This record gives sequence, C-alpha cells and structure tokens, in this order.
Amino acid sequence: MSRPLTARQQHVFDFIVKTMGDFGYPPTRAEIAKALGFRSPNAAEEHLRALERKGAIRIIRNTSRGIRLPNQEPQEISDAPTAPPAPHVETQTNGLPVIGEVAAGSPILAAEHIDRYCPLPAEYFTPKADYLLRVRGLSMKDVGILEGDLLAVHRTDRVRDGQIVVARIEDEVTVKRFKRQGHTVTLIAENNDFEPIEIDLRTQQLTIEGVGVGVIRGGNGQALG
Repeated sequence: MSRPLTARQQHVFDFIVKTMGDFGYPPTRAEIAKALGFRSPNAAEEHLRALERKGAIRIIRNTSRGIRLPNQEPQEISDAPTAPPAPHVETQTNGLPVIGEVAAGSPILAAEHIDRYCPLPAEYFTPKADYLLRVRGLSMKDVGILEGDLLAVHRTDRVRDGQIVVARIEDEVTVKRFKRQGHTVTLIAENNDFEPIEIDLRTQQLTIEGVGVGVIRGGNGQALG
C-alpha cells in the first residue's frame, strides 16, 4: 500500500479479505454497505475508490464483484468428492467455452456440450474461469443468477461451505450453495420456492464440477463477476 488506511477504510478492506477468504469471491457494494452500516452502496463505492488510490485493491470497472487484491493467490480447502480430470480445453485463443445442455453421465467439458466460445480471458475472473455454464431455472435468483445467465466456473473439487458450486448428483448437474456436515451435503437454493437437496455421501454419488466466480447477465457479455 502506498499510504496508510483510515479506520473506516481498514474496516472495508478487512471485510473484503474476509469475504474472499470465506467464499472465494469478493463482496458486492451492496453487501459491503449492509455489513458495515453504510446508507447506500454509493458510500461503499467511495471507500473502494479510496482503497484503490492507496494501492490496497484493484477495481475492475462495470462489475458487481470486480474487486481484486494485489498479487492475489486464491487458496482453497478440500472438502468435497473429487471430480474426474477435465479434458484440455483451449481458452486463450478461442475464449471461454459456453456449456449448454449437459448429457447424463458425460464430462461437463465434452466437445458436444460446448455451444460456442465467449471472447473473455479466463483471468477476467478470480480465481480464473475455466468455462461458462448456461443457467436453467430460477433456483438461484435471490443472488442474481437468473434463467439464461452464464455462470463463470472455476473448475475445482476444493470447496468451502457457503460457496456457490456446480454439482453433479448422479447424472444431473445443478447450481446451488454448498454446505457440508459430516457425511451429509446440503445443496441450498437461493429461492424460497425450492427445497434444499440433501445428499448422504455414504450412499449417494456427488461430484463437485467447480465453483461459481462470476455471472454474465443473460449470456450477452455483460459480466457481473
């Protein structure tokens, strides 16, 4: 940092670091405002700009979670079943693969699932995205993940409680919030119309295909990551 932070700026910075440590992605302006008692997200934005000027963070414009820490090295804790190795997909030349319908029992990055490529670099998201998954249904609408959106996914089997994951239950792929207690995993919808899905790992098969690291609204290239 080039200059010391004020007490309020330090609170904002600490909240950003804690959120990224807990969930793997930064908070939105609204989340910062709510957690720290600001009257509006605009107040949070002013503190973020001050933190950027002081070199504490880097802001990616026009994104709701576009906050990055300098020299950020994401850390993850293994807490879920291991996914099979992914086939190599070239993302630097073609962009990120957009995954549409996923056939039962086949790898999520199989060639037949790739609808097209989106011209965004993997490093646009933190951690970097490996693919974009087209969202079906409204089970995650309360966190702003809507029908037709593209969820940017970092492929990993290392996940923490509270993270939004792409999970394969038997042959079905779903996007939900992850929670684990002992042998039981609960996949939680962000929509009161949907009941949580409970999986007993002793008798049911669950594979974590990755964690959500951002959203592209309506699949039209407007990134909200």
